[in-house]
Amino acid sequence: MNPIIKFQKEVTKNIQRLGEATELPKDSLDWMVKVGVIGSYCYNFKWLDRPIIQYPQDIIAIQELIWKIKPDLIIETGIAHGGSLIFSASMLALLDVCDAIEQGHTLNPKVSQRRVLGIDIDIRSHNRTVIESHPMFSRIQMLEGSSIDPSIVEEVYGIADNYQRILICLDSNHTHDHVLAELEAYASLTSVGSYCVVFDTIIEDMPEEFFGDRPWGKGNNPKTAVWEFLKTHPEFEIDKDIEAKLLITVAPDGYLKRVK
Repeated sequence: MNPIIKFQKEVTKNIQRLGEATELPKDSLDWMVKVGVIGSYCYNFKWLDRPIIQYPQDIIAIQELIWKIKPDLIIETGIAHGGSLIFSASMLALLDVCDAIEQGHTLNPKVSQRRVLGIDIDIRSHNRTVIESHPMFSRIQMLEGSSIDPSIVEEVYGIADNYQRILICLDSNHTHDHVLAELEAYASLTSVGSYCVVFDTIIEDMPEEFFGDRPWGKGNNPKTAVWEFLKTHPEFEIDKDIEAKLLITVAPDGYLKRVK
């Protein structure tokens, strides 16, 4: 057997075993609760010097999806410090580099069509300044306004009309109603075979008192929105293999693959 194929078969079996180990998700959740009580673990990491505010495991998962899908547009709701935008832009830059190498061309970033579109209700001036001064900014477009405002949704659709392969990442307001509205607004832009990733579905699994005065919590969060959305959208399926191999993720039930 080809050694590359053999290794991949071993990985597939390993992920299957991890998915069948029913005690592991609880162990992972216990650890996430502990580090969450001590401090904001996800604040600890940067991508190309911008705070990305994600778990490293989820960063790796998105990297794998970008390489597999090779999107020409990534739409992200929630900008914060801009690390996720910079990450996505740098991954698209790497796709362009690889394309140029494979085709024997010289890379010209100015002619690349691959872009990241970020949406946030409040792009703070200090964050906007550092994002706009970053070397990756030429691949980024930002819209300020609520992601579910009809005028913003219309603008996003106008931009998306120019692209073929689209990946969606939802990570803004975490209430059930807001995330469900985002899913209804943007999930249909997801290309077949691509993903709509809903972050912070882990809120449903955390202790009741964990989020204090936040407007979200058990029964009112991204995971409940995903469950509601899937009742009427059979074109999407939860990719359980991703969370089985990650084990530690803020997005259980949140990696939604468009299958038709």
